[in-house]
Amino acid sequence: MLEHVTTYGEESGPLAIAHRGGMALGPENTLATFARATALGFRYFETDVHTTRDGHLVLFHDTSLKRLTGVPGTVGEADLGWLRRLRVAGSETIPTLAEAMHSFPDTRFTIDLKDARSVVAMADLLLHNPGWAPRICVAGAWTRWLLRLQGQVPELTTALGWRSLTTLIACSRSYARPPAGVASGSFAHVPFRLGRFPVYAERVVAQAHRLGIRVNVWTVNDASTMHTLLDAGVDGIITDHPDVLREVLIARGQWSPLPAPRRTSPRQTPAGYR
Repeated sequence: MLEHVTTYGEESGPLAIAHRGGMALGPENTLATFARATALGFRYFETDVHTTRDGHLVLFHDTSLKRLTGVPGTVGEADLGWLRRLRVAGSETIPTLAEAMHSFPDTRFTIDLKDARSVVAMADLLLHNPGWAPRICVAGAWTRWLLRLQGQVPELTTALGWRSLTTLIACSRSYARPPAGVASGSFAHVPFRLGRFPVYAERVVAQAHRLGIRVNVWTVNDASTMHTLLDAGVDGIITDHPDVLREVLIARGQWSPLPAPRRTSPRQTPAGYR
């Protein structure tokens, strides 16, 4: 087992990342589901943030509230107090990013920024909570958003922005040499496919590694594909099924669980709780 670390991506082995906390384990992006993934030994979560009307970062994938809560409206139009009354899948509250960071202090987070306002809110949160930024990799955004955020919080890890990622994938498919400017982040979050369209190509791993970029592939839910990707040298897998990925990594001798999860109460409010 690898020595416990607190910085995103310090492990030498492949990263096992629970997509939206591990959607197969419970309601997505909720503290209850994060706790189940942590109990399995997962130390990495992928999640999404939107900013509420009153400036709070909350963990929620969709712009609309309808699919997950059954209530019309959008996250950006709502105040946090009103969102607190809603339930995801009828049972779980919508957490703030601060609550998740505080509740799972040994966990690292891959965070997709879903709106431009979240760049400002994220910088504010991290500047008010020293020690949180090294645990985070920000992704799922335009390159200019990510560069702006890293300029304000230099210890933050970022993935490639959308344009850089698209360029890297296109060059891998055409055997072209990607421009050096593509390396705008430490990780490339490559979709395995989008709908029926295949995106991932094995060549992307070699192209990215030549530029010093590590490759995480999403969203991968079957053991056979996980083995194929790990054989190809990917650096991380993002999955809805943490239990399946855990068994694959155990079978390969590559599983590195959390040594001793210490979950704290979300009722304790951290500094700069927004």
